[in-house]
Amino acid sequence: MFLENDTDRTSGRGWIEVICGSMFSGKTEELIRRLNRARIAKMKVEIFKPGVDTRFDEEKVVSHDENEILSTPVPSSGNILLMANNVDVVGIDEAQFFDNGLPGVCNQLADTGIRVIVAGLDMDFKGKPFGPVPALLALAEYITKVHAICVQCGNLAQYSHRTVTDEKLVLLGETDAYEPLCRKCFGKATSYR
Repeated sequence: MFLENDTDRTSGRGWIEVICGSMFSGKTEELIRRLNRARIAKMKVEIFKPGVDTRFDEEKVVSHDENEILSTPVPSSGNILLMANNVDVVGIDEAQFFDNGLPGVCNQLADTGIRVIVAGLDMDFKGKPFGPVPALLALAEYITKVHAICVQCGNLAQYSHRTVTDEKLVLLGETDAYEPLCRKCFGKATSYR
C-alpha cells in the first residue's frame, strides 16, 4: 500500500491521513499501528492528544485493546506547531476535541514535508459532523473509515449513541455512556436526526 511506502519521505513531500469512525471502531488502534510502523522504518515520530482527554492516561494514547503509545497532551492545536520540530511523522489522536485551527495546523505540517496521521470521531452523539474532523476529511490525501459492530443487531456500526441523558457536546465516557449502533438501530434509538 502506498502509505507504507518510503518514497515520499525522501522527497520532502508530506501529506495528511485521517482515520475516522464511531467510538469502539479501532481508530486509535490503527493510529498506534501506523505510528509504530513509522518508528520501525526509522522515522522520527511525535504524537499529540488534546489535554482534555484523560480517560485512560494523562500522557499516553491508549486504545480500547490497551495498546498504548507515549504522547504529548496539548491545550490547543497551535501548540502542535510549536512542538513538532525535526520530525518525519506527527500523530494526532481524538481530533474532534481540538479547536477549528487543527486543519490549518495539519496543512502547515504537511506542507513542510511531514506525514500527518489524525484519528478522530467524524460524528457526534447526535450523528452530526464533529469539530474539525469534517474539514480534515476535505484536506486529507488518504481517508480510512473504520466501523464498530452494532451492539443491537451485529451489523457494521458508524454511530456513537449516547446512553446517558446529557446534552453537552463533549462528554468523556466509554461503554458506561456510549454504544456503537448501525444506521437503522441509531434511528430507532434516537430522534436527533
